[in-house]
Amino acid sequence: MKTDTCAVCDCPLDHARKSVRIGGRTVEVCCDECAQTLRDAEIATRAAAAEATAAKHAEG
Repeated sequence: MKTDTCAVCDCPLDHARKSVRIGGRTVEVCCDECAQTLRDAEIATRAAAAEATAAKHAEG
C-alpha cells in the first residue's frame, strides 16, 4: 500500500523521500530527521520490551 505522506509527520512525499525499514516493514518518510525519529522510536521500544522481559524473569 503506497501513500503519499510521510509516516512520521504526514508531510507530502516528493522525489527526496527516504525508505526506512522498521519492525520488519518498509515505510517512507520525507527527510533524514523523520527517518531518525522512527529509528529512535524502534530502539526505545525494543529497549523497553527487553527491560520488561528481564523484570519478568527476575520475579519468577
